[in-house]
Amino acid sequence: MGAKTALLAFADGEIRSALLGATRSERAETEALVRQVHPGYVVEPADDGTLLDDINPPDDITYATKLAGLELFCDWRLVFDRPSELPEHLRQAGVGRRIVMHGMHSVSGSLAFAVWEDGVLVRSLSLSGGGIRENIGEPFDFELPYWAGEHPVEPVPGWPHQGPYPLPFHPLVLGEESLRALFGFVVEGRPESDDIDTEAVHLHGFRVTDPSGEEQAAREARYAEVLRAMGAPRRLRMGPDGAMHEIGVDSF
Repeated sequence: MGAKTALLAFADGEIRSALLGATRSERAETEALVRQVHPGYVVEPADDGTLLDDINPPDDITYATKLAGLELFCDWRLVFDRPSELPEHLRQAGVGRRIVMHGMHSVSGSLAFAVWEDGVLVRSLSLSGGGIRENIGEPFDFELPYWAGEHPVEPVPGWPHQGPYPLPFHPLVLGEESLRALFGFVVEGRPESDDIDTEAVHLHGFRVTDPSGEEQAAREARYAEVLRAMGAPRRLRMGPDGAMHEIGVDSF
């Protein structure tokens, strides 16, 4: 799976309905919203995009739009491993409205989504193959079949040392289901007839940077730490027995 999402929305009603009626927002008005969610940051124009292509933006880039009843942002800085830690200025921006966050990452196999109603967190779920990081509030109806074990993770044929998957479902599978339920579309999988045409949803692009450089330095340090923790790459090949076996460089 290659699904990655970094979404934060402030909505007056159903997000799907607002996206169905999406028009091109005014850049100046959208820029004011970006400055509101990133106070104190330098905001500069960048190339525009679409919800199809830019739901997984690169570092220091924000894509956004302002529609009737909806403000939508694509930005990894607005997605949190523990959604309950959403900063106060973002919660205040959503007072009187619905806030919806959705982030999933295919490399880490992780999912986090959350919903606030009038500034109050009503549901937060964050998990990966390593377990559950946060589980607050009652599960939504679309979650129930997953928790009931109706979508188990099957072992991958040939891979050694596979134990039972620690969750009753794969986070990315629930990630697609939650994306459709909360936003009205999916990134991977078979689209349904009433799904949003994400290519038709225009987004304004902005380069948004921390003028102190501290955020960028901290991010580079995290990347370096992750690379050190990963260690040397392993190479595997399927053997005659149908199982995967580790091989050395001399085997190429």
